[in-house]
Amino acid sequence: MPDAADPGLLSLVIPVFNEHDSLAPLLTEITEVVAGIDLRVEVIFVDDGSTDGSWQLVRELAAKDERVRGVRFRRNFGKAAALEAGFKAARGGVVMTLDADLQDDPHEIPNFLKAVRGGLDVVSGWKKVRLDPIHKTFPSRVFNRMVGVVTKVHLHDHNCGFKAYRADVLRELHLYGEMHRFVPVLAAGRGFKVGELAIHHRPRQFGRSKYGWQRFVKGFLDLVTVHFLTKFGRRPQHLLGSYGLLATGLGFLGFFALLVNLVLHQIDPALGFGAVTQLYVLVLSGGLVLGGAQFLFTGLLAELVVARKMMEQEPFSVVERTQQKE
Repeated sequence: MPDAADPGLLSLVIPVFNEHDSLAPLLTEITEVVAGIDLRVEVIFVDDGSTDGSWQLVRELAAKDERVRGVRFRRNFGKAAALEAGFKAARGGVVMTLDADLQDDPHEIPNFLKAVRGGLDVVSGWKKVRLDPIHKTFPSRVFNRMVGVVTKVHLHDHNCGFKAYRADVLRELHLYGEMHRFVPVLAAGRGFKVGELAIHHRPRQFGRSKYGWQRFVKGFLDLVTVHFLTKFGRRPQHLLGSYGLLATGLGFLGFFALLVNLVLHQIDPALGFGAVTQLYVLVLSGGLVLGGAQFLFTGLLAELVVARKMMEQEPFSVVERTQQKE
């Protein structure tokens, strides 16, 4: 994003992947809605490798309306990449994201702005009445509950693409993989205020959904990553080293048990473990010590990577500074 966001500008970032039929109606609705707000608006369409002529239409819309801008990828890189590109291009003090398939209702834009002006840094949409089949809604409910339990950021709909952000939030976050659905979690980890807004969800008019069951598998794996990043991203050795010390300690405890067993066996051959049990304990203890050492060295390497990264990005988030007298 630009270093200085324009507080009088609202940026709408819209990822596009084969949504040719919905783009013109969407822009018409947006134009009608923003006519009633007190901010200037820019609409940024990010074409994520469409093959249905979406980019040509974006160019035509941009030629007719100076508020429209377009970014085109060479191929499909995924929604997180499209949002990241849109965020970098956005110049507004408030940035909103919505899907291009017309299921997100642009008439909710004033409500998002009101929530941001009310003090929230991130506002996530909640499709309270969701017009999708049960094979999509039920796994989504399970996933959202799981995210809330793991991250302590309790939202009804982490997957909703309709969100609003203060520009300050996006300057401090970097998206990759499938991390776009976890922006509220990442923002909360930086100390930003996160809330949600119940929105009107509309049935799909054109095309088909781009998401299948695979996104829940990817989402679970990304959840593990996000939990690690938010809790131990700056101190990985605290997690890995703890497991390493525990495993190593148990391993040495096993070796000590074998030593005690040897002494007992010298006193009375009938005392202590049998030969088979001794072998099991020896193998298990050796594995624990080696595994623990692996965790410790991995944690050390992770700390070196983090130390280098900290030179590039501050490990804290500043909301305000006092004015120094001349």
